[in-house]
Amino acid sequence: MFKRMKNIAALLPAVMLAVASVGCADGTKNTSVTSDSTNAVITDPSAYAEVTEKIAAPAVTGDAEKNGEIYVLFTSDVHCGVDQGFGYAGLRQIRDSLEAQGYETILVDDGDAIQGEPVGTVSKGETIVELMNEVGYDIAIPGNHEFDYGMDRFLELAGKAEYTYISCNFNREGNLIFAPYVIKEAAGKRIAFVGVTTPKTLTSSTPLYFQNDKGEYVYGFMQDNSGKALYKAVQDAVDSARGEGADLVYVMGHLGNEAECEPWTYADVIANTTGIDVFLDGHSHDTDQIVMKDKTGKEVTRSAVGTKLNCIGYSRITSSGEVKETGVWTWNNKISAPKLLDINNPVRTKVDAAELELEEKFGEVVANTTVELTISDPKEVDENGKPIRMIRRAETNLGDLCADAYRDQSGADIAFVNGGGIRVSIEKGDITYGDIINVHPFGNMMCVIEVTGQQILDALEWGSKEAPGENGGFLQVSGLTYEIDTSIDTPCVADENSEFEKISGKRRVKNVMVGDTPIDPAAKYTLAGHDYMLLNHGDGFTMFEGAPVLQDRVKIDNQVLIDYITDTLGGVIDDSYSDPFGQGRITITE
Repeated sequence: MFKRMKNIAALLPAVMLAVASVGCADGTKNTSVTSDSTNAVITDPSAYAEVTEKIAAPAVTGDAEKNGEIYVLFTSDVHCGVDQGFGYAGLRQIRDSLEAQGYETILVDDGDAIQGEPVGTVSKGETIVELMNEVGYDIAIPGNHEFDYGMDRFLELAGKAEYTYISCNFNREGNLIFAPYVIKEAAGKRIAFVGVTTPKTLTSSTPLYFQNDKGEYVYGFMQDNSGKALYKAVQDAVDSARGEGADLVYVMGHLGNEAECEPWTYADVIANTTGIDVFLDGHSHDTDQIVMKDKTGKEVTRSAVGTKLNCIGYSRITSSGEVKETGVWTWNNKISAPKLLDINNPVRTKVDAAELELEEKFGEVVANTTVELTISDPKEVDENGKPIRMIRRAETNLGDLCADAYRDQSGADIAFVNGGGIRVSIEKGDITYGDIINVHPFGNMMCVIEVTGQQILDALEWGSKEAPGENGGFLQVSGLTYEIDTSIDTPCVADENSEFEKISGKRRVKNVMVGDTPIDPAAKYTLAGHDYMLLNHGDGFTMFEGAPVLQDRVKIDNQVLIDYITDTLGGVIDDSYSDPFGQGRITITE
């Protein structure tokens, strides 16, 4: 049985089209490759044999007679997950096999492809563009994270893409950067694709990248607070495409469904426009399949495909030019399709080469430190002779460095990094990409929120509640100093979920200074950190709930550190970080 599975890669589309569809309330479909529980681990490829034996897929080589039908295939929020879920190799296999069955295909991406994993970080997105070229994408739109390596870099990458970037609202001083739409001809039909990127991009990527050297915003996304400018941009593009003879109009959106994105969500746009047939959406990482009415009452299908290639979207157009169905195919396995099904095609070869190159990149020297940057006590060891971890109970020089990186890269008044998010020390001497990425391996995203001094005080108290014992939420800081009096019992009260509820009793955190000034509980400060802690209650930090978000998930954590070390510090960490116990930002008294 196992030997027969060697050819299963050629059957992958047949697998998806053969298994039972899960009907959604709106009439769209979510077809799952397996019926196993989500993220199951299935190590034996023969588990798929029962399905594949029922249908014989055509060979993927040679020209096939066209059947007059079209598959629009779409991805979104891949975030460098090139060998996760279906993987790019699996996506290419699906497209090749559909075409071998007589379908014509159009492949598009709805943004956030080039950022999110080290394979993107160390090449500043170029490896991902090269892989997308190999997969054979036809069209893409910029998501908010396409800009995370800077505006100049994104525009450079767009020039290297063999696919077409479109956007009806991304502009510089009112002039569109890309064409607002493109019309593709397939099977005798003219299909228009309109691109639109969330105006939240200005705060969910680094704001500096959209400004000139005077700090003035010169790039924008039609971000008026009423939403009308965005709706008009989409409507004008749809109308223009219809005027050019488009038979169908697909909107490729990176808008999402989050309340914080209103009035620019996909639902806002559909409800305020006409002429859209299908809305392919990204940004919020959901897989919702929705049918809703546009401004005239016409039903419009909205389809989203999750993240990291755990789903591939499809929209099937019949020979008569009607959209037969739109939905997603889902890969419910922690083992990626290319690995489990032994898919071998040019994309798999290129992905393997990229991963090998990444391993080599991890060893590339990018900086130097004149001192050891530590998470451990420089002298004390445990009963087994192992260094005693210090980062979760006291200040260290690496904690200072990481916090400084967040404050530098964000421009915030204050920065916090939880000790549990700083994983390994950096030895004196040369620093490699791998060294830096291993410090922050979790893929958390830098954010900036506006908080009161009182919220800062509550956070410091919560982070210090176990001192001098360990706590993953112990705060390494930049932009302020504070003292912890461990002779006082913690006044922190946790709720039933072990999250911060309130302060009850005498505080142990004292003498908090922002720069040279005592903190003002009533004053407003900008606070940088990562989404795990500031937005998602990580380590129980609930006191920031509802705080205005000024920069929303703008850069991955290890990139924050890489850019600070290589760009701001010029690749050299000097003696200013020489003391393993830090620069005196945290004083602990007993």
